[in-house]
Amino acid sequence: MFEILPKKPIAGRGAVSNRGSRYLSRQVDETLRHDDPDRDREDMPRKATRLHREVARSIVSRNQSPDVPFEQSINPYRGCEHGCIYCFARPTHTRLGLSAGLDFETEIYWKPDAARLLDEEFLRPSYRPRTIHLGANTDPYQPVEKRLGLTRTLLERFWEYRHPVTVLTKSALIERDVDLLAALAGQGLTRVAFSVTTLNDSLKRTLEPRAASAQARLRAMRVLADAGVPVSVMIAPVIPRVTDLELEDLLQAARQAGATRAGWILLRLPLEVEPLMREWLEIHRPDSVNAIFAILGQSHGGRPYDSRFHHRQQGAGAYAAMLRQRFDVTTRRLGFQRGEPDALDVTAFRRPIRGCQLALL
Repeated sequence: MFEILPKKPIAGRGAVSNRGSRYLSRQVDETLRHDDPDRDREDMPRKATRLHREVARSIVSRNQSPDVPFEQSINPYRGCEHGCIYCFARPTHTRLGLSAGLDFETEIYWKPDAARLLDEEFLRPSYRPRTIHLGANTDPYQPVEKRLGLTRTLLERFWEYRHPVTVLTKSALIERDVDLLAALAGQGLTRVAFSVTTLNDSLKRTLEPRAASAQARLRAMRVLADAGVPVSVMIAPVIPRVTDLELEDLLQAARQAGATRAGWILLRLPLEVEPLMREWLEIHRPDSVNAIFAILGQSHGGRPYDSRFHHRQQGAGAYAAMLRQRFDVTTRRLGFQRGEPDALDVTAFRRPIRGCQLALL
């Protein structure tokens, strides 16, 4: 026999459970199974981060979603050690036979051939340059990047080929690459967006435990902006009754740090993210769980989430309209740029001869 233990926060992790992949016939939540009731939960083994090499055949993914402003993207990593409980990409780990819970933030796959595969893509005679986005699913600057440097190597290739690239991150590690990003920006080849959720450090430590603090992200934003890199902020996700009251403060802090554009996304709960988020709320906001899901239901036609294009990012109804109005009023007052940004330059693309590469300007 075994007992089912109550879920508790796990230091440095966002998820508190590890349900098996929906693609597996047998579902076991290893964080809850406890065969010896005399043992404390504190004695149970903790999941450490493990790295796995992924042999990829290609590196550039094509996107057909009308909700995002790019057609091509690269994800040098699968899974993300930042551990953001709300991450919409968590369900992708179930395709690997792993859990969207703790596995997503502890079983990290990296693509050692990423730069070589990008070379092959760019050197194809039929290739035509279009902006490539880094950070579509998982953060290209998550902690392991400091050691592996995949994103740095990819940016070197983008500079070498003079190919346009955009980046989305919630990490201050991006400051390391300010030289490459400034060089790209100087030729109209890059923009960087920072995702910021809360200014509350205590909340951040449970909501997105291994991501940089908001202050660290804002400092990195200032470093890039001062170097001439166009910077924007994404207030994402806006979580009802948890982070929504910070919308104006987040926008003001980002504007002061050099952001010139802004956007926002309402909390998204696809597939396995819904029960994971519910578990987190039951631990950290137990008195608000029903109210939060009621607001989400009102915003998504009676369901916690609606995956339809043009709807899933911001929802509908009175609550979504209120957020939209607050965002519009604040961004106008703070002087954020409106409308779509100018397209990055695709005309500078070149296929350099190896051995004669130009140094950074």
